[in-house]
Amino acid sequence: MKIIFQFLLVCAVLIITPANIFAQEGNKINSKYDFIPGEKVIFFDDFTTESVGDFPVQWNTSASGEIVTTSDFPGNWFQLTKGGFFIPEAHEKFTDNFTIEFDFLPLTNYDSEYMVSLDFFLVSGTLSNPDEGGAIPGKAGIKITTSYEEILWVNYSEKDEGYKDEGKSSFAFKTGEKYHVAFWVQKQRVRMYANETKVLDLPRGIRADYSYNIFRIQTTDEISPLISNFRIAAGLPDMRNKLLTEGKLISYGITFDVNSDKIKSESFATIKEIAQVLKDNPTVKIKVVGHTDSDGDDKSNLDLSKRRSASVKNSLVTDFSIDETRIETDGKGESEPIAKNDSAVNKAKNRRVEFLKL
Repeated sequence: MKIIFQFLLVCAVLIITPANIFAQEGNKINSKYDFIPGEKVIFFDDFTTESVGDFPVQWNTSASGEIVTTSDFPGNWFQLTKGGFFIPEAHEKFTDNFTIEFDFLPLTNYDSEYMVSLDFFLVSGTLSNPDEGGAIPGKAGIKITTSYEEILWVNYSEKDEGYKDEGKSSFAFKTGEKYHVAFWVQKQRVRMYANETKVLDLPRGIRADYSYNIFRIQTTDEISPLISNFRIAAGLPDMRNKLLTEGKLISYGITFDVNSDKIKSESFATIKEIAQVLKDNPTVKIKVVGHTDSDGDDKSNLDLSKRRSASVKNSLVTDFSIDETRIETDGKGESEPIAKNDSAVNKAKNRRVEFLKL
């Protein structure tokens, strides 16, 4: 009995030692958000060019929606007010690797703590014929559904003559709370994130041998969610090769609060990846350069871009222990656009952080 007691006591000490707790927390922090946006922005809409009350011109629907503002969260939001489909009309190919992300505010038209009966689809179909396939749209796809404290999913294809695989995950979208939702598709693998939580990770989430080119939101009359800052980006960024071999990495994975140098939490994985490249190559020095679009005045944009690059450096130094002497910073404001500032998607391309090898 004495031996058993001593063994249990040792186990208890091991469990509650600070070092052990720190290791567990470290693992949690390092794995909490591994989402990295695609390399090329092919669709973007923050609804800032639309008038409140209008339906956004880059979207199609079988129902109704309008641009709104809310006192709790700044910016313009697209509210999906009636039951039906809502599709961003992105005409460029998504490729085999692509990401979709947006800010999301769940709302219902009745007293409910959770968002239910909202479907997210990734579809292989035709933009000009969004009702193709009817209730199971397109030639193939995956449907992800919010259901109280669970997320349900099912995939399908014409080859399978309907639904094929299905599953669920524990997660709840609470009404009135703001989320950053992201989807990351790599060939058949589908990952879904909400804020810093990985909700789904499906190695065979979509059926093979189809080109997935439509993102579709399906609503009912009982819900009226809001979305904003919607972005689709194609291609998997090769950060190591871009920085070390080509000497220049353009990143869209580091984002900030509006008119602020505060880095958003969803930027964690991108900064972590860059930090790892620097750790693996201890002699490499870099310059971090911030860029903005042309909205606002030149002086403010220049100052903002400089402060944002300094924030990125601070994160690399503070959060990932990179020697500060290896990092220079600069900001160019709106002076060096890589696309005309004539559309939402082009402005999104110009809002970027560049890493230059010195």
